[in-house]
Amino acid sequence: MSITFNGLGSGLAVSDIVDALVNAEQAPAEARLNTTESKLTTDISAVGALKSALEKVQTSMEALGDSDKYQQRSTSGNDDFISISADQDAQPGGYDVKVNNLATEHKILSQAFDADTAVGQGTMTLTSGDNSFDIEVSDTATLSEIRDAINDSNDNDSINATIITDDSGQHLVMSAKNSGAENEIKIEIADIDGNNTDVNGLSRLAFDSAGVQNTSEIIAATDASITIDGSLTVSSSSNEFAGVIDGITITAKKPHDTDDDISDISVTENNNNIKAGLNSFITSYNELLELSNNLGASGESGAGVMAGDSLLRGVMSKLRSEITESVDLGDGNSLSLSQLGVETDRYGVLTLNTETLDEQIDADVNLVQQFFVGDDDDGFAQSFDELMSFYTDSDGIIQNRIDSKTNQLDDLDDDRLDLASKMESLSSRLYAQYNAMDLLVASLNNTSSYVQAQLENMPGVVRQSN
Repeated sequence: MSITFNGLGSGLAVSDIVDALVNAEQAPAEARLNTTESKLTTDISAVGALKSALEKVQTSMEALGDSDKYQQRSTSGNDDFISISADQDAQPGGYDVKVNNLATEHKILSQAFDADTAVGQGTMTLTSGDNSFDIEVSDTATLSEIRDAINDSNDNDSINATIITDDSGQHLVMSAKNSGAENEIKIEIADIDGNNTDVNGLSRLAFDSAGVQNTSEIIAATDASITIDGSLTVSSSSNEFAGVIDGITITAKKPHDTDDDISDISVTENNNNIKAGLNSFITSYNELLELSNNLGASGESGAGVMAGDSLLRGVMSKLRSEITESVDLGDGNSLSLSQLGVETDRYGVLTLNTETLDEQIDADVNLVQQFFVGDDDDGFAQSFDELMSFYTDSDGIIQNRIDSKTNQLDDLDDDRLDLASKMESLSSRLYAQYNAMDLLVASLNNTSSYVQAQLENMPGVVRQSN
């Protein structure tokens, strides 16, 4: 690194001169870069806000394209005795339901055994419902070991075993995991002595409600039972009654006593999704409209950041065209949003006339559903989504513009680095030039002083006195 003493020879303020020249060259270039950066950042922000508003409008319309949300059923009648739910297959109407009894899980109890006493040798075949499995019992197995073998069996999907100890000893308790008469527990014994039904050895655990009962039944396996409209009695292995009434699921919670009021259930058609969906769409559209007016404003009060922008004009023009379009539904039928009560004022702001909408739903809700959903998800909602996706998709026109502007911003960073490098080079060159000039001036001054001194020492030269 070389060290220079600027201005020693010439007396000029070289450092100040160089800085001024560099700044004069750098300032306009930086101003241009800053202006470009500001424009790009503003455009990215504005277009990003537009995309976000469009996505909100798109999402609000998606709900109206879901066929599962149309013609739903509202139910009433949930109480202490029953709970109910309904799907689209349920027809509007009312029913009386009485719960006669709930379903129970079968439970049986063995006689008492000493904790350390072997029960007996042989094979136990346990069955509950469709599940059946074998347990091999050794001649030394205690009651607790039999319990563990039952619970740990990989083939056991239906029975829980536990031990209850009272004053007389240990009792093996077996409970069905599933309720209902079809899940009653059955225990068959293949005793080592060949007598499978006596009260000795492993046979003491045998149980069959229709045969050998060497263990006691604590809770019988019973089906749930309800009576509909006072005359139709229905049984179920669980407390749930699905499809007994088309589209309605009834879950029994508690039996009715003699003095209890019978449960009264009611099913009505629910099309609230249409009004809710349209209100959501109108709100999001009006927010988009306000944003568009601000971004595209042009007048004495100032211009918006996207004033005259073809992207903004294009998307709003296509949107206005889309929401005023009438859809041909066949058989001479057609619908539009305006016929469903979506009204527009002179400023383009949307409102919902709920009276018009309710009349259209009452007249033909299937036609309204067809308008939004179509015959094969090709209705207005799908068409609207495709239009919005052209602008809002990750590879859509708006994101492409954002990516392009972002890339230009990245290029500006490179331009700033290039400018800094150029200014550094300019500064070095100017310093080199001025330092060279300074050395030349210093050399000339030295020569001048030498010549002056020689002249003064020449004969006949009279030195002027000061």
